[in-house]
Amino acid sequence: MTSFLNQHVLVLNRLWQAVNVCTVRRALTLLFEGHAQVVWGDDDGAFHTYDFRQWRDFSQRAPHGESISTITFKIRVPRVILLVVFDRLPRKEVKFTRHNIFERDRNTCQYCGRQCERKDLNLDHVIPRDRGGPTTWDNIVCSCIECNTLKANRTPLEAGMHLIRKPKRPKWRPFVQINLGIARHESWKHFIDLAYWNVELGEDVD
Repeated sequence: MTSFLNQHVLVLNRLWQAVNVCTVRRALTLLFEGHAQVVWGDDDGAFHTYDFRQWRDFSQRAPHGESISTITFKIRVPRVILLVVFDRLPRKEVKFTRHNIFERDRNTCQYCGRQCERKDLNLDHVIPRDRGGPTTWDNIVCSCIECNTLKANRTPLEAGMHLIRKPKRPKWRPFVQINLGIARHESWKHFIDLAYWNVELGEDVD
């Protein structure tokens, strides 16, 4: 039972947008206090919400291995909950991550315009680091291995190369930041982008 209580539950706001992750223990507390409802998807792809009493009754009608036993009843482990009053999104900027740079540049070399597999792309400092170039949105671009080798430790002007677009911070943002190490339940895929990487980039970017 303890292992179930420490597992993760996706939290949606009142607009059904993913805003956080909490433990099963916290989710059940919010459910019991009337601050949240369980979101459950049926086989037809429709989603239904259950308050604490309804979820307890549903748990009795549809027993499942992922259940928590109390003295008088068993209750299924919720995987997604909906907050009944919270309708805001967390105020977060787009994280400066490898994934988001690849997304911004559409997996395309910013020098030759060739779209590549991510394994064949590098992150290039437009102005090299040892020339004072910062590791920021407006100085990092995707570069194919060939162009990265050709440019070497030079500016594009010095290398006779041109950027296809000026790099800048993207305006889009993810709804929720999920740590890569968190095990995600299959039901989460309807509400979040499972490919989102949560590792901030630092000065170790090549």
